[in-house]
Amino acid sequence: MLRRSLGSLAVLASRNHSAKPFCSNMAQIIDGKAIAQEIRLKLGQEVKDLVAAGYPVPHLTAVIVGEDPASQKYVANKMVACQEVGISSETKRLPASTTEEELLQVIADLNKDERVNGVLVQLPVPEHINERTICNAVHVDKDVDGFNELNVGRLALDMDGLIPATPLGVKRLLEHLNIETFGRNAVVVGRSKNVSLPMAILLHADGKYATKALDATVTICHRYTPPKELARHCRQADIIVVAVGKPGLITKDMVKPGACVIDVGINRIKDETTGKFKLVGDVDFEVRQVAGHITPVPGGVGPMTVAMLMENTLKAAKKQFCNRNSS
Repeated sequence: MLRRSLGSLAVLASRNHSAKPFCSNMAQIIDGKAIAQEIRLKLGQEVKDLVAAGYPVPHLTAVIVGEDPASQKYVANKMVACQEVGISSETKRLPASTTEEELLQVIADLNKDERVNGVLVQLPVPEHINERTICNAVHVDKDVDGFNELNVGRLALDMDGLIPATPLGVKRLLEHLNIETFGRNAVVVGRSKNVSLPMAILLHADGKYATKALDATVTICHRYTPPKELARHCRQADIIVVAVGKPGLITKDMVKPGACVIDVGINRIKDETTGKFKLVGDVDFEVRQVAGHITPVPGGVGPMTVAMLMENTLKAAKKQFCNRNSS
């Protein structure tokens, strides 16, 4: 896929593609919801074609432990997406008192169930349960979250596997918008193992291998990066991806004119004017006065994450069907 230069005013004659001006009066707001809907429509057709060819309907099972309202909403959104795409789904709701051993048994049963193609355990789990143990318990071929250490290792080694949905969604946004990444400077703010680390890998790895990565030069910043250094790194970046859970961390004075800013953060804060709560990201939205592209919160990365989860489920199902046919 062709990628648009963030900085050049010249015509990219060799790619038969015209670049937009480096600077504009206001950033293009990236409509993640619309792009995700387009992807879901394509996935829906793929599911129809798969079933028409005689294969079972792909199935996703979500497991949620406890009554966290945010987790309940996230899982509900995923189930709605399944219905829209044509993937069958089920949600197993377990009490917060569920032991780690009990949860591991539920996962083991789902791993053995040939009707189940994708398994996700909604995070976070209660504190008495080890998150890493749970992520590794999900069979690597059903691990549609991409959190099993084997899938993480495959991503790191540029091998085919299931990639975590949020960073994969960000990659698709950049590709959809033809954002130039080859040789560009990118900054990932955050170092979580489920989002920031795989995001950095997808940005920097070689585009000619299985992950079709983006060939950027990547800097990772985190909580111990001094504020002045964070600002310095961001001002040099053509692409900034922020995922730390700190409202307004990135301000317009920290952003290079024309840069593409991807806000993964979701924070619930109280509006001092209205007294109501609202969702905001990690980026001060005034950054749009400087940036070339920016994702809103909500409506940016979130819908793409759900779309990529559907894509991973379909990919997992196809692989399992293929393996069964060849055995």
